[in-house]
Amino acid sequence: MRPILWVPLLLFAALVMALTIGLFLKPREIPSAMIAQPVPAFDLPPLWMSGEGLQSSDLAKGEAVLLNVFASWCAPCRIEHPFLMELADEGIPLYGLNYKDKPEDALAFLGELGNPYRRIGADRDGRVGIDFGVYGVPETYVINGQGQIAYKHIGPILPQNQDQLRQAIKKAAQESPANEKASE
Repeated sequence: MRPILWVPLLLFAALVMALTIGLFLKPREIPSAMIAQPVPAFDLPPLWMSGEGLQSSDLAKGEAVLLNVFASWCAPCRIEHPFLMELADEGIPLYGLNYKDKPEDALAFLGELGNPYRRIGADRDGRVGIDFGVYGVPETYVINGQGQIAYKHIGPILPQNQDQLRQAIKKAAQESPANEKASE
């Protein structure tokens, strides 16, 4: 048999092997280049005229915080919202980044489901989202007290990954200056 006849067979075998490996990868576990990096500098306006906007300095005040990227047009955001309300009720500092949304739609969304956020910044053009490396909404970032991104969760926070997020919050809180002072 001629060697040239083996080339298509070898190419086919390589393709099958690559596709088989791809089946076992976890697409939600996309590594982020932002882990252990400071949050990007930003200063966003508020959703409503009487509200307070959101600045990068709000996320670096000595305690672990969550930054949740959401939008009213995002169906998975509705799925994770009750868990965010639960975290807020537990006293976990939660900030919102309203991504490429109309303010009136975002306010209606929060009016219907409740507002778990201490502050919300309106990222109308998506520039801050790009700086964070947002793939889509929802995404949630755990930020330690020094203002460094400690963990990134892509997609809605579902029951099967709530414990993983809680562990990331706990770890970031232990690394925060406020906790270090309390333990001395």
